[in-house]
Amino acid sequence: MKIIETKFKDCYLIEPQVFRDNRGFFLEFYSEKKFKDAGISTVFLQDNHSMSAKKGVLRGLHFQFPPHTQTKLIRVTRGSVYDVVVDLRKKSSTFGQWEGFELSGDNFKMLYIPEGFAHGFCTLEDNTEFIYKNNAFYAPSFEGGIRWNDPDLSINWPVDIPCLSDKDKVLPFFKDFNSPF
Repeated sequence: MKIIETKFKDCYLIEPQVFRDNRGFFLEFYSEKKFKDAGISTVFLQDNHSMSAKKGVLRGLHFQFPPHTQTKLIRVTRGSVYDVVVDLRKKSSTFGQWEGFELSGDNFKMLYIPEGFAHGFCTLEDNTEFIYKNNAFYAPSFEGGIRWNDPDLSINWPVDIPCLSDKDKVLPFFKDFNSPF
């Protein structure tokens, strides 16, 4: 398993070792021991699984406010996404910056996202499935978000007119966000 630093402190792109043969493949996508050996000691409490039926579905940019912040380990099991994280940590030298990654069922790449980040993704294929490991339980009254097309962030999404939830259409802009992180 390769744990690769991103431009953000404590946010990692992870490439698991994949064993392939004529039957298919096997991979270990989470090992508490390997993560601890790499300095990541997150205890995960909840797993989520989502499916987006169409290419161009955009979910995000989401996060949870303290005291219910979440660290996530995410992986695409089928299809592909353009995955984006935005640093919301006020004291970080990368505050307000974003980075994007292509994650797919074929490339097996995963993303470890610490608390203090907004997260979103856009599907690049129909019937894309996505799994999350979370270190905290979902707390609806503590959920937050930032508008996907925020002009100050200028994220280069691979779609001009995404399929959005009603909630995501009206999320606040970054300039109106007072970060508690």
